[in-house]
Amino acid sequence: MNETTKKVSLLSFGTLILLIFIALGVYSAVFRFTYGLGASTNLSDNVPWGLWVAFDVLAGVALAAGGFSITAAVYIFNMKKYKPIARPAILTAFIGYSVVLIGLVIDIGQPLRFWHPLVMWQHRSVMFEVVWCITLYSTVLALEFAPAVLERLKLDFLLKILKFFTYPLIIAGIVLSFLHQSSLGGFFLIMPTRLTNLWYSPNMPYLFYVSAIAGGLAMVSFESIVSAWAFKRKQETDIISGLGKGTAITLLIYLVLKIADLAYRGALPLAFDGSTAGRMFLFEVGLGFVVPMILLFLRPVRESVGGVLFSACLVIAGLFLNRFNTNFFAQLGNGVTYFPTWREIGVTLGLIALGVFLYRLAVLYLPVLHEAETEH
Repeated sequence: MNETTKKVSLLSFGTLILLIFIALGVYSAVFRFTYGLGASTNLSDNVPWGLWVAFDVLAGVALAAGGFSITAAVYIFNMKKYKPIARPAILTAFIGYSVVLIGLVIDIGQPLRFWHPLVMWQHRSVMFEVVWCITLYSTVLALEFAPAVLERLKLDFLLKILKFFTYPLIIAGIVLSFLHQSSLGGFFLIMPTRLTNLWYSPNMPYLFYVSAIAGGLAMVSFESIVSAWAFKRKQETDIISGLGKGTAITLLIYLVLKIADLAYRGALPLAFDGSTAGRMFLFEVGLGFVVPMILLFLRPVRESVGGVLFSACLVIAGLFLNRFNTNFFAQLGNGVTYFPTWREIGVTLGLIALGVFLYRLAVLYLPVLHEAETEH
């Protein structure tokens, strides 16, 4: 166990709760593989993308964007004050993408054929590009986090070799993240008649990318604050304040792009027509983007740990709403309804618990927080 976390034990009531949820997720996944989608989910030909895609893929990938955002800030833009949180951010992204890949395997089925898209190419498919980019970026994240494992094992020779490739890995991560974060928005360009113009736009790939950066920065803030409480460390208030400002600026850019896009296409009045889609859009943008942006531009809020945490939670909720609205408004309507089964919910809860458990395990037994401790 690390010196920085020696006061914290892996065996705790919280760990027990996580293991229970993981067991629920494993049972639900085994049931899905045994009896198929029809028996384990409420998915159908009309609603092929349910909770797993909306939560685990669309939202989960976006929240993991903090990995490339922080590494780009530290290594490309030379913002060295954020280096103490670079490794935790990479760990969060690596675990996030690993969980996404597990969720995709459960959703698609046939786990022994997961390698098929890698060798059976269909270059006209958006899904093909996303699968390749997520696989490659997961590999990049594994290599970026590998120094923590090599330091723990004291394999200095391999560590020196890997550090030689730091910048190529960072650049590859930025390029791959842009490709697949934007391509997730590109999914919905194939259904212009199914998705309301409040969300459908030729610029969806770019809007998905910018919103993912905001969500990723908010997730890094959330992770930094909560992990400091959990592992009895001092809060990194200066770093958290900077993350809050970066999140606010990114939210402003997103809102300008979104409103300009709606106005240019003549779709802005749809937000005020009293429809369900209009109300959900106003709720998403107002609560998840406008309110936290205003709060984070206020210095007293940015300098308050509670203020940044509250604002980050709003941004994360707004990102979830955006991905859920986009996904389900594209499929529901005309009498089509959908609500996930408890097994769908069980898989999702199990994947979340697995991610938290792996993060806790890594922080306790690997040098993840050592740079932050050195700064303090």
